[in-house]
Amino acid sequence: MINAVIVLSLVAASLAQQPADVIPIVRYENEGVNADGSYQWSLETGNGIVAQEQGQIKNGGSENEAVEVQGSFQYQAPDGTPISMNYIANEGGFQPQGDHLPTPPPIPPAIQRALEWIAAHPEPEDAQRPQREVHTKAAPQLFQKKLHQGFNRRF
Repeated sequence: MINAVIVLSLVAASLAQQPADVIPIVRYENEGVNADGSYQWSLETGNGIVAQEQGQIKNGGSENEAVEVQGSFQYQAPDGTPISMNYIANEGGFQPQGDHLPTPPPIPPAIQRALEWIAAHPEPEDAQRPQREVHTKAAPQLFQKKLHQGFNRRF
């Protein structure tokens, strides 16, 4: 009985230590970083993952120097849905595009009409905006009259 427990324990331990399936890299290419700061790489694995990216320096040597990256990847989600995404990353931030990404709800028609009306009828600039007339002559006279009445009262 003890021998059976020991054998079963050893079998269970050896099964638990089996390595996960190794996924081969079918294709891998890597070029760069080059002297001008550009690079590119691509990868394809045995389970269908495909990815690629290229980058370059924009406005090199200036104070507006930035790296711009473009890339894409594809794979199959656990539920079988194919996932494909393209992206750009630059001074405008990371900008992904893909059918699987959530999108905002559509703008309601009444709001859309209001936005179109506002765009078609912009407010005039401050210099062109008509100035309202402010009447200030009556206020000081009224204040002086009330002030004078207050001092002339006898307590």
